[in-house]
Amino acid sequence: MLARSALRSARSAGAAARNAASKTSSRAASTSSSSAEGTTSSWKTNALPAGATAFAIGTTAWYMHLYGRNVDAMTPAEEGLHPTSYPWEHTKWHKTFDHQALRRGFQVYREVCASCHSISRVPYRSLVGTIMTVDEAKALAEENEYDTEPNDEGEIEKRPGKLSDYLPSPYKNDEAARAANNGALPPDLSLMVKARHGGCDYIFSLLTGYPEEPPAGAVVADGLNFNPYFPGTGIAMARVLYDDLVEYEDETPASTSQMAKDVVEFLNWTAEPEMDDRKKMGWKVLAVSSVLFALSVWVKRYKWAPVKTRKIIYNPPIKNAGPKKFSEPTHKS
Repeated sequence: MLARSALRSARSAGAAARNAASKTSSRAASTSSSSAEGTTSSWKTNALPAGATAFAIGTTAWYMHLYGRNVDAMTPAEEGLHPTSYPWEHTKWHKTFDHQALRRGFQVYREVCASCHSISRVPYRSLVGTIMTVDEAKALAEENEYDTEPNDEGEIEKRPGKLSDYLPSPYKNDEAARAANNGALPPDLSLMVKARHGGCDYIFSLLTGYPEEPPAGAVVADGLNFNPYFPGTGIAMARVLYDDLVEYEDETPASTSQMAKDVVEFLNWTAEPEMDDRKKMGWKVLAVSSVLFALSVWVKRYKWAPVKTRKIIYNPPIKNAGPKKFSEPTHKS
């Protein structure tokens, strides 16, 4: 009997040891597997947003590199004296063109600049509602004659201008323009603000930068005029703006700087006539985007608030109390 009881005790102790070892190994395996799975899932979870963020930043940087810079026809090294930076109101993102200044600038262009320079990309219809009324634009267009379509006999007749026509050039062709200006070709001013480095600052400084006498040591070729802001300092165009050269309709004092400022704003409008509409559309986009962003934040918090604030409680299963009973083996004598 004593030997039988000792054998039973040894068997129960071995079974308990095996159970404990299996439980320990299973717990260690589950812990290692859960930690490995947690590391893998954490890496996958963080890699996707990190990659998306890096891609978005790279795309934005590349877009700004291509389209965010001012592209000018000439580099700063090819320019003359660097122009002064002036606080133009219409260049601010929340400001528009001064339409009274545009009207004065168009008057300066017609009375001073139109004899040599053209704005061939500007139609009469674009002046309506911005610089003049419909009747004024029609009357201005009818002052010039344009070719009609060939008739049945192939002859081309003349007709008065319409709102759909473009402002005429002062010369028939480039050869006639060169012949009238000692070989120099006056450029078209439609996009001049965008075509020169410095934009409005450059053109304003050029128009007001003619000194009374060239400085000592300056060499000016025959037929040219000294202007430090022009590349090479020698320009074929002489000074054209003088005090009280024009008489403004609104009785604004027509000083040299005032006329230069007005015509520069007008030339900025000819290069970018859609600027006011673009800024207005930008404000609408910002307003709609702000409302949609606020709604998205509210929906996100509304949907995720129960998930974010919930508390998870783990209730383990209740085990049977007392030691586990083993059945005694039966032996037949």
